[in-house]
Amino acid sequence: METSTIHQVTAAEFAPETTYLDTAACGLLPRRTVEAVKELADDNAAGRRAGAGSFEAVDGARAGFARLAGVAPDRVATGGSVAAHVGLVAASLEPGAEVLAAEGEFSSVVSPFAVRGDLKMRYVPLEELAASVRPETALVAFSAVQSADGRIADLDAIRAAAGAHGARTLLDASQSAGWLPLDAGAYDYTVTGGFKFLLCPRGASFLTVTEEAQETLPVLYAGWVSAEDRWNSTYGPVRQLAVTARRFDEPSAFLAYHGAERSLELLAEVGVDALHAHATGLAARFRAGLAGTGHEAVQGESAVVAVPGLGSREPELARAGVRVSDRAGNLRASFHLYNTEADVDRALDVLAG
Repeated sequence: METSTIHQVTAAEFAPETTYLDTAACGLLPRRTVEAVKELADDNAAGRRAGAGSFEAVDGARAGFARLAGVAPDRVATGGSVAAHVGLVAASLEPGAEVLAAEGEFSSVVSPFAVRGDLKMRYVPLEELAASVRPETALVAFSAVQSADGRIADLDAIRAAAGAHGARTLLDASQSAGWLPLDAGAYDYTVTGGFKFLLCPRGASFLTVTEEAQETLPVLYAGWVSAEDRWNSTYGPVRQLAVTARRFDEPSAFLAYHGAERSLELLAEVGVDALHAHATGLAARFRAGLAGTGHEAVQGESAVVAVPGLGSREPELARAGVRVSDRAGNLRASFHLYNTEADVDRALDVLAG
């Protein structure tokens, strides 16, 4: 997709009132997504539908994420948060199992393991993660892109090291899915919050599970929603759970999923490759501009840019109408479909001011 076409899509779907460079915190909702949520809310208020929403929309979002992640829809479970998905994985581990993670990893990726109290948690610098996998490592849990500073993990090396030692892998794609190509089938588990670069309403999240890993994952949220035959499983214990990863679904937040289906449709229309080129190009422009003003950003090719020690200027940027984040003392800017070179230059002008 050409850049001009991306701009056309942006004009049709977005109307930010600020210079919005904060998708790593929360993505903007496309117009079509807002319309879908409003339509369902209005239907629920007026009593025009049976039930609170449509499982067809949930399954549409499931299929949309599956296309983006490169897996079949029957390998995707839906839910409401990354922490809940990681909690399933944490519940599957034997007492004493070792979980390896990066220092400073996002809380939702490590806390469900840490709070158990009977697992061996080991943290190492991100750049040492692959080299730190050992035979006793049961699971490597890590983000494709670090929330605090935008660094991209060495995905190939970590997968190879885990495979060599028989460890499973859990990848959090919350800061990458949508702009960084994702091959979810290469990991035992992936977890993705939909409200960032996937542009979904908060309350939509996705878990992918390989067939092998599915055999040991507990069904903690068992109910009629996770049954093979939903509508004939509403009373008494579920007789047959879904034979696919849908057995791990949480009860659906329909408003979020009616919107998520539309957001994922939009991303499919744009294409991850085109979005990757667009977002990382803007990030590169921002890094170069920062260097010109004497500020050194964390280097790399990520769409998430962090400037160590500059987080305290977030309120100043906010007053000037530029939305960024202060994370771990870093000024964090993130670039997506709806951003332009003018957005980059506006942020640089304020910082240089």
